[in-house]
Amino acid sequence: MRRSPWSTLVVLAIAQFMVVLDVTIVNVALPNIQTDLGFAPDDLQWVISAYTLIFGGFLLLGGRSADLVGRRRVFVAGLAVFALSSLAAGLATSPLQLILFRGVQGLGGAMLSASALTILMVTFEHGRRRNIALGVWGGLAGLGGTMGAIVGGILVDNLSWRWVFLVNVPIGILVVAAALFIIRESRAVISGRRTFDVGGAVLSTAGLLAIMLGVIRAEPLGWGSVEVIGLLAGGVVLLAAFVLVESRSAAPLIPLRLFRTRSLSLSVVALGLNSAGFLAMFFLTAIFLQQVRGLSAFDTGLAFLPMGIAAIVGAVVASRFVTTFGTRSVQLVAAIISVVGLLLLTQADATSPYASTLLPGLVLFGLGITAMGVPAQVAAQSKVRSDDAGAASGVLNAGYQVGGALGLAVITTLATSHVADALAGGTAPVAAAVDGFQFGLLVAAMFAAANIVITLLSPSVRVSQTDATEAAELEPVAI
Repeated sequence: MRRSPWSTLVVLAIAQFMVVLDVTIVNVALPNIQTDLGFAPDDLQWVISAYTLIFGGFLLLGGRSADLVGRRRVFVAGLAVFALSSLAAGLATSPLQLILFRGVQGLGGAMLSASALTILMVTFEHGRRRNIALGVWGGLAGLGGTMGAIVGGILVDNLSWRWVFLVNVPIGILVVAAALFIIRESRAVISGRRTFDVGGAVLSTAGLLAIMLGVIRAEPLGWGSVEVIGLLAGGVVLLAAFVLVESRSAAPLIPLRLFRTRSLSLSVVALGLNSAGFLAMFFLTAIFLQQVRGLSAFDTGLAFLPMGIAAIVGAVVASRFVTTFGTRSVQLVAAIISVVGLLLLTQADATSPYASTLLPGLVLFGLGITAMGVPAQVAAQSKVRSDDAGAASGVLNAGYQVGGALGLAVITTLATSHVADALAGGTAPVAAAVDGFQFGLLVAAMFAAANIVITLLSPSVRVSQTDATEAAELEPVAI
């Protein structure tokens, strides 16, 4: 039976839509999750971080596994893991259970997302048809991120927070059935032994988890405590072991030679900082809008909608401007815009009007964060050999996810500590929450401002409109 490549695209796009939707849909449910399961304020960010960190840590292994054991097989397995862990997360009865199942969701998401993009690339040959397919892929991914907050609000207000996870189950079952019927199996043609770098994935993820946990535990224990020092030192040792393993592996998870390319190395840092600012802003603002300003989950989702629209516009505009002005100029202006957006958001309090404080900040930040990411993606790929293009794209995506998880840990820990200090000093609870929100966004603005420095150090690149558009469609921004 002849299978249309466009039916394959539909299956892949729906799956990616579900994964991207899951990033933002959870944020508006956080206050309800905190109340229902009894999360401590400094532990709540693990609901987001467990997912993004495991996703980023295993993204490259997922891509490698798809090439070796079968792309459809890994895609279906990732879908199954994602759907089953979503079911478990929706039925969780304790903070620990939810965090663990979110981590498993991240693993399923990594397998699914990495294999889906590979299937798309082998299904459509380079040229107009592939560009159309990438446009659909990127458009639905962007729509998923934008609609996540609204869909999450509807589910939380009308059903419960559990449905932001349970909604993935029927979708996952339908996509698995469609994938088995529509998608052809394929594997990469590899000479020699087919090997996996499982050790590299475990070491890198474990090292990052240890460092992140050390940062979070520093808030109640202090930076000089034995536990915190042990976690941070252990994380560094694990990451050093990861570098050693990669340097000696015949099939490394991350070819270390990639980091000899300055544009790629700087772009990984830039996208990580971008993600840190985005996740922290979304996390802090979602809680602020519901717990301080008293908005419902649905109204909170609507409040974020202009930012999502601005983000899509930013990606489109940036993909046009890099062909005329080069990557560095566009990236610099976009980084400044995102900083200004965050600084405007720090002016919001419990009674300030949405239209004159929150709305301008959200729109500018949404515009700037994607307009900054597109030229970073373009510059990263410009000096990479064609044989390493897939690995470089995976490194960029992993850097985005991991940078976001670590940045969120740092920013929310500092914000939580600021609230605790304000309460200890006699500040009223609402005023303390506002202070914590404003301080956290100020720290996020510092992360975003670091991208100005990164941009000034980066080479400027000009590319064709086709390459710029493709970079915009593949940009790992979950908005």
